[in-house]
Amino acid sequence: MTFTRRLAIGVSLAASLMGTTAMAQDPVRIALVAKSLGNGFFEAAARGAEEAAAELGNTEIIYTGPTDTTAEGQIEVINSLIAQRVDAIAISANDPDALVPALQKAMQRGITVISWDSGVAAEGREMHLAPSSDELIGKTIIKLAADHLPDGGKVAVLSATSTSTNQNTWIAEMNKVMGDYPNIEVVATVYGDDLADKSYREAQGLMQSHPDLDAIIAPTSVGIVAAAQAVADAGMIGKVNVTGLGLPSEMAGAIDSGASQSFAIWNPVDLGYTTAMIAHALATDGATAEPGATIGTGRMGSVTLDDTNSAAMSEPFTYDKSNIEEFKSIF
Repeated sequence: MTFTRRLAIGVSLAASLMGTTAMAQDPVRIALVAKSLGNGFFEAAARGAEEAAAELGNTEIIYTGPTDTTAEGQIEVINSLIAQRVDAIAISANDPDALVPALQKAMQRGITVISWDSGVAAEGREMHLAPSSDELIGKTIIKLAADHLPDGGKVAVLSATSTSTNQNTWIAEMNKVMGDYPNIEVVATVYGDDLADKSYREAQGLMQSHPDLDAIIAPTSVGIVAAAQAVADAGMIGKVNVTGLGLPSEMAGAIDSGASQSFAIWNPVDLGYTTAMIAHALATDGATAEPGATIGTGRMGSVTLDDTNSAAMSEPFTYDKSNIEEFKSIF
């Protein structure tokens, strides 16, 4: 072998080793896709995902989403992430079915895909992380209203979009237990599309259409704030109680004014943290998404997948005047 040949092989081997080292140091890139940007719930979840990334090391969180709550907007985001060759996509879906083809394309390219918060149809993801048990959430949102209606009354639901998987499931679970509340009547269900202005108008419309309305249940962090503001502006504090799912930082004023007596939520920071932990484990082959599998989730412990490759994080927690000050500065 000539000196020149030996030198060429040496240079080639060194370059190969350097390339391997560089590849080994590439961060695991996890895209956390929100229903829409500018939503406090998802921003808090993104903070949790960043916490997980810091613990895991060599992990990058790409927080993204469309500007409005549409499937079309999320499909554009997914296609962009495929082009970027991210390692994992974790999405809270605006539509359970419309996203499937784009997400299947991502999986075909070797990208780990999970849904969280609002689920994707099973064929469009590897697993789904629910923030809590759907049954417990459904029971909780009606109980929050019933606790302040000892003699019964009329309630209405202000949801997000008509296609939001999680919202529809929670409302269905709520309806299953309405027999436990024979004196409470659900008079309407409307949709604010997780837009503050539309949710506000829908809440106004509920009060105008049902002047004897006693409570508005909004299982959406955008809708509950908008509804509380609509009740306050209409001078209906003490007559219409707003409850559902919200963030302490955004609902503290409504609790203080009396527009809301109580509300519930899981911790979105913990939800984002758990989502990132799961996405990382699956993307790095540290776990496999299959029925019965247990996946470690750092400080949150672990989750176990059911027959549909779904898992729940924790039970919802109720916030009211007794504890709102403690939590309003946290999330």
